[in-house]
Formats: sequence, C-alpha cells, structure tokens
Amino acid sequence: MPATAEDVKKLRELSGAGIMECKKALDESGGDVEKAVKFLRENGIAMADKKSSRETSQGIIDSYIHAGGRIGVLVEVNCETDFVARTDAFKALVHDVAMQIAGIPTTLVINEEDLPADAEGSPEETVLLKQSFIKDSSKSIEDLVKATIATTGENIRIRRFTRFELGR
Repeated sequence: MPATAEDVKKLRELSGAGIMECKKALDESGGDVEKAVKFLRENGIAMADKKSSRETSQGIIDSYIHAGGRIGVLVEVNCETDFVARTDAFKALVHDVAMQIAGIPTTLVINEEDLPADAEGSPEETVLLKQSFIKDSSKSIEDLVKATIATTGENIRIRRFTRFELGR
C-alpha cells in the first residue's frame, strides 16, 4: 500500500526527516508509522556513521547559565555548512549539549579515546557522548547527535566545551 500524504506528514512531524525519506520509510514498513520511525532511526545511525569522516568547519558556540548564575557552560559544536548551523534542530542540539554539561559535573571529555588513564569514574559519568541525555534517559548524547545528523544530513561534531562553577 503506497504511503498517503497524511502519513508522510505525520512521520515528518515525528521524525524531522525529509519527505522522500519518510515516503521510503513508509513504503519499507508497509504504511506502519511506528515501524517507519524505527526504520528512519536505524538508517539515520547508518547515515551518521557514513558522514563521520566529513569535515566540519562551520557551527556555533552557545552558552548555558544555570538558574542562580552559579554554573555556566560554553560549548562549540561544528557542522559542515553555515546553513545547517542556523537551523532550529542544530541550535536545539547545541543548547541541549550545553545544558547536559552544566547538569553533569563529572563530564571530563567528549570522546572515550580522550579520557585520561587516571580518570576517576565510569565512561558513562565522564565521557559526554556516553552519558544518558538528562531530558530523556533512554537516549545517550551520542544518539542525540546522530539523530540530528540524520535530520540535517550533515556531519556534526562536538568540538570543545568549558564548564564554570563558582567556588571550583
């Protein structure tokens, strides 16, 4: 059964994927929207892995100051083009990453390979990409980045961050 325009619209609202990707996912899943979301997620992860070698020279720097002004974060996240850097999906990702770093004081590094040998704590506590997302613990920060890569169609890399806390 071919995908209807209403189904494509519903899937786009749920996933943020493009029209043709939604149509293909619905066709592959026999019109089942839930299966199509799963199909898009799996394909998005595969697409993110393929794009990981692409250069990321654009992006934005964002800040997050926690209520009370005692904790602050600056984070730089890069993408391939300035067009994607201006999208709401990319800006939301960067802000969520800054909020994550502010909320998890044990965050030391972005990637596991950068973790010092003498670091205390598990990778889930100290490595940003391995942490559970504070807004949705069923996802990791790495999952969040890959979902945004699938939505935007570009490679995205968290480049660096600094966390400030009064008294530390």
